[in-house]
Amino acid sequence: MRIRNEIPADISAISTIHYQAFKDHPQHAPGSEPGEPDIVVRLRAAGALSLSLVVESDALENDELIESNELVESGEKAGPVAHIALSPAQVGEAAQGWYLLGPVGVLPRLQGRGIGSALVREALEQMREQGAQGVVLVGDSRFYGRFGFVHPEGLIYEGVPACYVLALAFGVEAPVGKITAHPSFGG
Repeated sequence: MRIRNEIPADISAISTIHYQAFKDHPQHAPGSEPGEPDIVVRLRAAGALSLSLVVESDALENDELIESNELVESGEKAGPVAHIALSPAQVGEAAQGWYLLGPVGVLPRLQGRGIGSALVREALEQMREQGAQGVVLVGDSRFYGRFGFVHPEGLIYEGVPACYVLALAFGVEAPVGKITAHPSFGG
């Protein structure tokens, strides 16, 4: 599958991906509109997207994944079908080096085919290469546990049940304390 950095021509498609992926999501209030597209828009406007990757539609052949997982330079002619964002986060006393993963979205017709997993793997690899201390997120440990995410005792994200507050430390101790996301997550 072909994963690349977002380019300006992808912006509308990225919003559509997150809208469709999170519409009627079980964690949202019934009938509410998904806020994930707006989070990405606000992060981008604030210059707070540390990493923004897409999967291109031409990397899918008859809706089946091509297994090469090749990262290509931007500018290819294809439309995104999946997106992942990472932004800086303060974790406890650590004001730098930690990143919040999310949102990650895949068009519903392509979910369950490994696209989201490939995006997470690529994003984590790039963050390691950039020298990040680690990544935190709010999500389901049944999905994110396969990448090494765990819930360290004492890690909190206000308003979120502890079982959904996860972290992956890159060679440092597990984080402790409150996660403070970029203000774009607050609306």
